[in-house]
Amino acid sequence: MAEESDTQKGFKVHDKRRFTDEGEAREQQEDRDEPAAADSPQAGAETPEEPPREASATQELPPIDFSTFIMSLSTQALLQLGEIGNPATGQVEKDVAVAKQTIDIIGMLSEKSKGNLDETEERLVQEILYNLRMRYVEAVRNA
Repeated sequence: MAEESDTQKGFKVHDKRRFTDEGEAREQQEDRDEPAAADSPQAGAETPEEPPREASATQELPPIDFSTFIMSLSTQALLQLGEIGNPATGQVEKDVAVAKQTIDIIGMLSEKSKGNLDETEERLVQEILYNLRMRYVEAVRNA
């Protein structure tokens, strides 16, 4: 009889996704009984085979250093100036005031890090600042 109760034990799977595999809205039945995971025909299908997105994204990114950080801020400023399209939407979005703030942040970092950067980092920051400031002036002129 002990063996019988051991085989009865298990857990229930409650699918809380809002949509079905076909993309249709699911009915909200919170207290419905689902078959145990081992008895479910799709038991293996619900187990993700890939690592979570956060884990795979961090593995693909280059290591963070000062130059990478400045390049990231520069790319944000270019997006805000409408120079490049938003990678998420593909649309060009222009917000000159926010771009000015991002450029000012790079300038502030340049001032605060004086004497602590190597020659390559210093040259990178100065070239980025010059190019972004010129693009900002052009964006304000054309607005």
